Amino acid sequence: MSDRLKTISILGSTGSIGVNTLDVIARHPQRYEVFSLAAHTSVDLITEQCIKFRPRFAVMVSEWHGRKLQAALADQGLKTQVLWGAGALELVAAHDDVDVVMAAIVGSAGLASCIAAAHAGKRLLLANKEALVLGGAFFMNAVRKGGATLLPIDSEHSAIFQSLPQDPLAWPGALDKIILTASGGPFRTRDPASLKEVTPEQACAHPNWLMGRKISVDSATMMNKALEVIEAKFLFGVNPQVIEVIIHPQSVIHSMVQFVDHSVVAQLGTPDMRGPIAYGLSWPLRHTSGANALDFSTLAGLTFEPMNTRGHSERFPGLRLAWDVLAAPPGTPAVLNAANEVAVAAFLNTSIRFDQIHAVNIACLEALSPVAPVSLGDLLAIDREARAVAGVQVERLRE
Repeated sequence: MSDRLKTISILGSTGSIGVNTLDVIARHPQRYEVFSLAAHTSVDLITEQCIKFRPRFAVMVSEWHGRKLQAALADQGLKTQVLWGAGALELVAAHDDVDVVMAAIVGSAGLASCIAAAHAGKRLLLANKEALVLGGAFFMNAVRKGGATLLPIDSEHSAIFQSLPQDPLAWPGALDKIILTASGGPFRTRDPASLKEVTPEQACAHPNWLMGRKISVDSATMMNKALEVIEAKFLFGVNPQVIEVIIHPQSVIHSMVQFVDHSVVAQLGTPDMRGPIAYGLSWPLRHTSGANALDFSTLAGLTFEPMNTRGHSERFPGLRLAWDVLAAPPGTPAVLNAANEVAVAAFLNTSIRFDQIHAVNIACLEALSPVAPVSLGDLLAIDREARAVAGVQVERLRE
């Protein structure tokens, strides 16, 4: 891109990724301009963001929230145009005047706008792992056909991307293993038998990262790492068997790459999402992010724990599902993703126990054998069917 201001659409501006993205942008007003903001229901926060960043468009999911935002911005005398609905998300993602799209909408709701940005050839900063888990090869094909630049924002995948050679053509011959690190979440040392007693508040209390409630629960179950394994397979075009997960409680090493000569390159940093966000915005260059620097003079020891110990395999049974669904027919990862979203939502509203999230996921995978998807409609149909089956399983567990 040239030296002119890069225009940014932030899809999911009121979540943790969106808020951190705006923090990075605010540090570089000579580099970036906010073109659009999009949120689900947080009218008050997106109003504040619009007042500060003056985007051309603001998008809400529903008309009710859109009209509420419209009134709030009118009271401030802002000229920001308010839109609503899924079509509006696709519009601001693919708009001719947009350079960069930050895709930070949680869950399958962000897939269509990600594909729109891919088809339009945008620099797509992917913080929504479900887009790849659900979209898989179909999504990656859209990226290739559209000529988009896909950059991962998950701290783990950004670390892998930063550790690999810049030329993707060099990856197959050089790469031996991808090592995803996991903190272990809030229950790393908890007795597996006691997990049935876990509350939503406990599951959302991550020891290292400040995240939204859904991804915090996924971290507590290690489903986030299962989704990251699936994501890494498609992002880096590797055989799933070369992807390894290891627990690293300090969250200082964000992930590693082992090469065929058995040398290992790791990316380190403080647990602050502004680091990978800033790298995605500035790549292939770098600029300040606002994240604190590591102080090696005070850094405690870095420790690692294998996942294949009995305690961890009992605490985190969902992790193994990543390799299982990647070995199953195409479309099966979409079943897992949808089932998990329903199960986590049910846990958060106390309809099921924490340990029953895995039971819902297993039941859905056993009940459904999807036909290989060839279109966005096929993917969304798989998603809807899996959600329906998961809903039935949740009701059964409530009885």
